[in-house]
Amino acid sequence: MFVPIWPGNPYPLGATWDGKGTNFALFSENATAVTLCLFDEHGQEIRLPLTEKINFTWHGYIPGVGPGQRYGFRVHGPHDPQQGYRFNANKLLIDPYAKALDAEVRHSREIFGYGWDDPAEDLSFSDLDSAPYVPKAVVIDPTFDWEGDVAPRTPWHETFIYETHVRGFTMQHSEIPEPLRGTYAGLAHPAALAHLQSLGITAVELMPVHHFLAYPGHLLERNLKNYWGYDSLVYLAPYGGYSASGVLGEQVTEFKQMVKALHRAGMEVILDVVYNHTGEGNHKGPTLSLRGIDNAAYYRLVEGDARYYMDFTGCGNSLNVRNPQVLKLIMDSLRYWVLEMHVDGFRFDLASALARELYAVDNLAAFFNIVHQDPVLADVKLIAEPWDVGEGGYQVGNFPVLWTEWNGRFRDTVRDFWRGIDSRLAEFAYRFTGSSDLYQSNGRSPNASINFITAHDGFTLHDLVSYNEKHNSANAEDDRDGESHNRSWNCGIEGETKDREVLKLRRQQQRNFLATLLLSQGVPMLLGGDEVSRTQHGNNNTYCQDNPVSWFNWDLTDTNVELLDFTRQLIFFRKKHPVFRRRKFFQGREIHGSGVSDIAWFNPNGAEMTDQQWSTGFAKALGLFLNGEEIATPNACGERIIDDSFLLFFNAHHERIDFLLPGGLNSREWLVIIDTTKPRFVVRGKRYKQDIPVPVAARSLVILRRSG
Repeated sequence: MFVPIWPGNPYPLGATWDGKGTNFALFSENATAVTLCLFDEHGQEIRLPLTEKINFTWHGYIPGVGPGQRYGFRVHGPHDPQQGYRFNANKLLIDPYAKALDAEVRHSREIFGYGWDDPAEDLSFSDLDSAPYVPKAVVIDPTFDWEGDVAPRTPWHETFIYETHVRGFTMQHSEIPEPLRGTYAGLAHPAALAHLQSLGITAVELMPVHHFLAYPGHLLERNLKNYWGYDSLVYLAPYGGYSASGVLGEQVTEFKQMVKALHRAGMEVILDVVYNHTGEGNHKGPTLSLRGIDNAAYYRLVEGDARYYMDFTGCGNSLNVRNPQVLKLIMDSLRYWVLEMHVDGFRFDLASALARELYAVDNLAAFFNIVHQDPVLADVKLIAEPWDVGEGGYQVGNFPVLWTEWNGRFRDTVRDFWRGIDSRLAEFAYRFTGSSDLYQSNGRSPNASINFITAHDGFTLHDLVSYNEKHNSANAEDDRDGESHNRSWNCGIEGETKDREVLKLRRQQQRNFLATLLLSQGVPMLLGGDEVSRTQHGNNNTYCQDNPVSWFNWDLTDTNVELLDFTRQLIFFRKKHPVFRRRKFFQGREIHGSGVSDIAWFNPNGAEMTDQQWSTGFAKALGLFLNGEEIATPNACGERIIDDSFLLFFNAHHERIDFLLPGGLNSREWLVIIDTTKPRFVVRGKRYKQDIPVPVAARSLVILRRSG
């Protein structure tokens, strides 16, 4: 069959439909030839050489080809793995700029560039055709009626992040029609939106939705699946497995409809993105896209032995962000998701890997410079996971302006405090007040700190207070996987129990964690499901558990509902009181003439903390005064903000402690409003006056509001 091919253009990369035909463009610096492969509905392949090449971009235009057309590439070039070249035209390759894929990768020997039975392994050359096993890219129609979609643009200091999984969130939700469960459409369903709105969430952070390798061989052998999705294959295509539609390319439309629905409900959409590595793995991984397009250009190879990959991620490879074309791919992807898909921000997985110009992490690396100067990305939410697995990769506090960070030190410090581990109270005070020791020196604010107690990687909140050890046997890795040092405490019995006292303490500990998280300065991030005490039965690494172990259980017990109500109360309490979400760090002095400092710390005797007490490791109790009359920054209209003032009494000791009210706070009475021994906010709290001790139960938090 004759198919005309015109010269076309080298830009934009990928497949671009103009209403009359489609332009195809692929970058490969070291290729000797590139073939465009078109597939019909029966899988029949037509191969068309792309003879035009400008600036290492191979391109061509085909009139009459439009949305729904499936395609891929075959790239010719040297096969010399020891020099970093792994070209093999027998392997059909996925367009790195594809906007949609039609299927999953089917694991087979054909998708590998080398012969499995060859003793030289990856140095050998496979002549098996991989086309039947590799998903095809799909030409899409980008038009979509956004109906005047307006991004919420929630300021950082008013943001509440809810981390969740597209599939797991709705798979067991009885109010959502079964065909929509586990899909973008399911997340956009009124029942799903109603839960998020009732919580007061302002931003939904979705675990990876870039099309990823769902069935790698090592998981198939164990009858498991890549559930989390941290093995991206294509950075511009939403994962097709989360689409309720079976129509080619419709996952793009369905994703846009989800974003539009969340925006209408007042919530932003933040994507967890994985630009540090791909699902092609190490030198023994499959050849699916970048490896076959130009391995030496796209990946960081070991200097002096280019057969192997630098691995700062623990996933087999690292993208070569020193290469301008790789930077372009990342930036084009980010801009696409903002401009075309209307997302509001990104959380960058293992972001330190993107800052490695050579081997060391450099916070002035090219990637961050480009982002800083980009007019599209400079105005969206940018969140770094500020570590990788390489040497020197832990970079909490070291990212540049515009960036916020997952504050791992907040997580660790708060966990240690509430489980009663000996540690400096000064560390806890820094974390609760926005971590000025980490972020103030480089010009950032408390909002640079994304505070979290739990996240997808690790125990849920329920499991954090129920297990001392991980229980990952379902992953079939002999419990070698997952973090072994969880800073968790089972409250006396490992795992599930009917012991009433243990269960009571666990519920109290969950309230302690939630109150600390949601009342700390900075931006709170809640792991989806923690508000209803979701459990993974002690599994702290459910990356391969696409089943009820990971899915939300919406069959709520009375105690689940109690925790849900308490979480809602906390979030709306924080929203009501700006003293808990300041835009600038505390100054430790009076600002507006109230006669009292904006913040003060006290020991249980009501006296201000001494230097010695701050560094005493065995101390477990602390009092905090927050002055609502001394908020330094004005509101959006430039008006002075005046809030209530509060006393917070923290007691992580195993016995009750009576706190004395500090003197000189310009108050006659203090009213108890939160006591974490109670399942809900206190309705008719007791009032306390000077010299009357406030009893704070073992392992609890009491919050009082000034009323006189």
